[in-house]
Amino acid sequence: MEQHQHHYPAPVPEVAWQPVRVGAVPPPATAFQPRTRLREGIDQVRERHSTVVLTQVLSGGGGVGKSQLAAAYARQAHADGVDVLVWVDAADTSQIITTYARAAKKVGVPGVDGQDAENDAAAFLDWLAVTDRTWLVVLDDLTDLEGAGPWWPRPPAGTGHSGRVLATTRRRDALVSGAGRAVIDIDTYTRPEALSYLRERLTEAGAALLWGHDEHAIDLVEALGRLPLALAHAAAYMINEDITCDDYLTLFDDRTSRLEALLPPGADTDNYGQQVTASLLLALEAAQRREPIGLAVPAIRLAAHLDPAGHPLDLWATEAVTTYLRSHRTPPATDLSGPGPITPAQARAALRLLHHYALLTSESRSGDRAVRLHALTARAARETTPPVDIPITVRAAADALAEVWPEHEHTAPALAAVLRANTDTLTTHAGELIWEDGCHPVLFTAGHSLSDAGLYAAALTYWHRTASGASRLLGDDHHDTVLAWAYLANSYSQTGRTHEAIGIEERVVTDLERLLGYDHAETVTARANLAASYRQAGRTSEAIDIEERVVSDRERLLGHDHAETVTARANLAASYGQEKRTDEAID
Repeated sequence: MEQHQHHYPAPVPEVAWQPVRVGAVPPPATAFQPRTRLREGIDQVRERHSTVVLTQVLSGGGGVGKSQLAAAYARQAHADGVDVLVWVDAADTSQIITTYARAAKKVGVPGVDGQDAENDAAAFLDWLAVTDRTWLVVLDDLTDLEGAGPWWPRPPAGTGHSGRVLATTRRRDALVSGAGRAVIDIDTYTRPEALSYLRERLTEAGAALLWGHDEHAIDLVEALGRLPLALAHAAAYMINEDITCDDYLTLFDDRTSRLEALLPPGADTDNYGQQVTASLLLALEAAQRREPIGLAVPAIRLAAHLDPAGHPLDLWATEAVTTYLRSHRTPPATDLSGPGPITPAQARAALRLLHHYALLTSESRSGDRAVRLHALTARAARETTPPVDIPITVRAAADALAEVWPEHEHTAPALAAVLRANTDTLTTHAGELIWEDGCHPVLFTAGHSLSDAGLYAAALTYWHRTASGASRLLGDDHHDTVLAWAYLANSYSQTGRTHEAIGIEERVVTDLERLLGYDHAETVTARANLAASYRQAGRTSEAIDIEERVVSDRERLLGHDHAETVTARANLAASYGQEKRTDEAID
């Protein structure tokens, strides 16, 4: 009897899991102190919460090393092979959403299509709650705890411990400790840690002889409040200027004694501002004397108005920045011809100079966030900027952001997210200054960018704030005010709130007809938008009345074959079809 050999399909091999890394973890600071006793306390909290997601909120004032400590945990998680590691620059809620959406795509969460960032971010949170993969999410510099509330990762189901959250914040209110979060207070260095940091920095730079007497070093670290940021400024100054602890302390005491006249009342809200400001001013005085001479001060004042988490290096090659640096450069005393043109290379050299004095970090390997500075350093730089110089600094920063914004955002979504964060920071610091000549174009660009990124709820909030600000600062009859309200109406439409959109669009059409005329392109577009909302609300006959007029206007003003004319006819045909006027739709 013939035997038949059965052939079974070969088993499909499982695809090996590839670790997912999203976001840029800050590199370790020079002479980073492990802070063993503090980390032991954090680890003990972890042990007591071994069956749930542990959310450790590292709370403390500016410049105490929270982010560096969180980064050390992130690097350890990476070394231990955690499956998913997400680092979020969480100062703004939209950045949290954007980063989660990127993570969802990289992890391969089902249903994620990259079209709606908020839906993708929510899907990522759902995935974290059920996955058996190990994960760590770090929310660094969490500021808007109210807005971030819905975006805290939830504990995984069951009793397994597959992931945890680590957050850093300066907030110390009840919201920090809510929802079962464990709060770890981060203070300044201990005296041994501060002395160890200073000794290591000097030794690594080959400047150990600058240490001098131990008592002088002790006096110095205590004068600096044992604050890691101020110690970093001081160490860089001592190394670059080749002076001892004792000499630096003399300079520091002299500078501190003159600060009361410079710092505005209530400026030192963290009780650290004086040390940081004094060390900053000493460093800037020295950097101003170094090549490229006279650029350190204007450079850091501009950088101080941008997002501390970082901005692109290309911003310093823009015409806006090089023109600003030229007009604010302090020329050498022997230069009678005045300041000459500033090249992008000189602007970047100024950044590297500030980097060497530990006033900011400029590293091209960090990509879109190549230039970073500590928030407390930035605050000190802003507070010591003469009021007369602030408006032009704000304008230069805004112009530079607009200059580097990618024309097609889908080709550089990460860069667009960074530029949005920088625009938000600039707007916060600038206040009404960014509205001096009307609404600065970068504000419109940032709003459109939110919608392009699928951040529809964030865009709605943004346009509401922008339109209200325009009405208050520019008046309801200003062209930019009308545009801002039109963009708000568009956001209402995108989020399905059609009736609210219609109320605004009707007013926008009336305003534009009065301000620009019936035949102006913006007026015709506003009527087309109103018609689209009427159709969406089921008010099709009213939509048709407007769309017929829009088609006529487009044909008369742009021609029969123009793309906008074709679009207008297509919209009219759709409305005819919706009203069962099929023959007219076909025509």
